[in-house]
Amino acid sequence: MSNPFKVVYNYRFDNGDEKVFDILLERGTLTMIGPKAGVPAVWARLGFNRCSNCPLDARSHDWCPVAANLSGIIESFQQRSSLERVRVTVTVEERTYSKATTVPHGLSPLLGIIMTTSGCPVMDPLKPMVRYHLPFASLEETVFRMVSMYLVGQFLRNNEGKSAEWSLAGLARIYEEVTKVNKDFSRRMHAAAENDANVNALVNLDVFAIMVPRVAEDMLQQIKPYFSAHLT
Repeated sequence: MSNPFKVVYNYRFDNGDEKVFDILLERGTLTMIGPKAGVPAVWARLGFNRCSNCPLDARSHDWCPVAANLSGIIESFQQRSSLERVRVTVTVEERTYSKATTVPHGLSPLLGIIMTTSGCPVMDPLKPMVRYHLPFASLEETVFRMVSMYLVGQFLRNNEGKSAEWSLAGLARIYEEVTKVNKDFSRRMHAAAENDANVNALVNLDVFAIMVPRVAEDMLQQIKPYFSAHLT
């Protein structure tokens, strides 16, 4: 492994407990360098509550790649309550973020990174966001970043002579598939949960996945005045 891109999530609980997760990504592809030791939990098998839109071939994939990479983290939080408070510190190359919040809100952005970088073809279109990771983002920030990412992707397609779609219909289609994954993946997490923090962390992600395409057009109209210099 040479010079991976690293994201560190540190969780410090009010009782003094601390959990630290080092997420390593291949710098050129943003693919997660998964845990090498141990066997994932049974609920991580590809056929266990498999997502309805999963395109992976069961003959070559014994495990759901997202579940396999999340297995240890889910087990670390399986007894945590959604009401429990935690101080979350996130360190990336450029800066450090910190916030006191509930466990689900602190866990959601970590789940988002792993779900996007583990090799799930449905989640792959969201991968560019990881390099410019913004934990604890508001809905407005997420909409701006997602629309920007999507349009950069269309710009790159256009530069390579491929068809490009400049409306947000393509982004809505991406999120339609992502919400299917979120819904079906929650059934896996219920099988691993002893309390509700893990499942509610995924619910938080799903709320954003549902809301982004719904509010994107309206939000762009609201911020249109910011771009007056570009529109004159």
